[in-house]
Amino acid sequence: MSAEGGTKAIVAALAANLGIAVSKFVAFAATGSSSMLAESIHSVADSGNQGLLLLGRKRSERDRTPKHPFGYGRERYFYAFVVAVVLFTVGSAFSLYEGYHKISHPEKIESPVWAFVVLVIAIGLEGFSFRTAIKESNTLRGDQSWWAFIRRAKAPELPVVLLEDLAALVGLLLALFGVALAVATGDGVWDGVGTVAIGVLLGVVATILAIETKSLLIGEGADPEQEERIIAALESVPEVDHVMNIRTEFVGPEELLIAAKIAVYHDDTAAEVARGIDAAEAKIRAQFPEAQLIYLEPALDEADRRNARPETPASPETPASS
Repeated sequence: MSAEGGTKAIVAALAANLGIAVSKFVAFAATGSSSMLAESIHSVADSGNQGLLLLGRKRSERDRTPKHPFGYGRERYFYAFVVAVVLFTVGSAFSLYEGYHKISHPEKIESPVWAFVVLVIAIGLEGFSFRTAIKESNTLRGDQSWWAFIRRAKAPELPVVLLEDLAALVGLLLALFGVALAVATGDGVWDGVGTVAIGVLLGVVATILAIETKSLLIGEGADPEQEERIIAALESVPEVDHVMNIRTEFVGPEELLIAAKIAVYHDDTAAEVARGIDAAEAKIRAQFPEAQLIYLEPALDEADRRNARPETPASPETPASS
């Protein structure tokens, strides 16, 4: 993932959410709309979330230490998981509570024009943030679907911003729907219904983020096709007969650990085996720049007696000229 692209998307989302939060609180003060209050809290939570993502990125850049020999790359996963928890507890739970309160005790919305103006402005700002996240993601997504990109991305920032911005846009439309119906019917219950819908939406997004970031935090390996390419690169080296087993794990978004046991030929010298290991590491790094940690264990495969190096066919002799 491009560090510049991820940071750009986070900063764009942070700037948009800070502006939106201020305008929403002004609208809430003028209207008393619970949908506007829920959206205000949502924007404050989103602003804090972008701050957490920036903090996690900064802390992950620290040098490795004896206590943390693989560095701090996973801090980005930890803070992304905290974002999911904050989105659920602050955004979803508060919205559900406020919506239930408004449905139980509906109130008439005062000065609805304020709500409509602020919601339209907020939709424009969120649209700008969402467009930035989409643009930065498209450089990495390739031909993957959006769902596949969110599921398979090893850097958490862009998927988090994408889902947050999508939830924010849909939430704003729900708030607009709730306020409009409450004004049109004179029944404040619709404002509460819109607030509950926002809470459910945030809960779904928070659950998706928690599941995906938890998986990264625990430790994910390379994708199956990537692993196949790694094995192919190893077995393309003349000194390697075949790969006996392999394990991979991302210890950070841009740092892949590869550990493999490779079968070597029984008649090779130690120098030839070492030369083959160096060549194998170079081939892997050429294809996978993120493969920063490679550990290869040479072994003889006792179950496979074909592990004598195949002889290179002799080139035919050039006929002597008459």
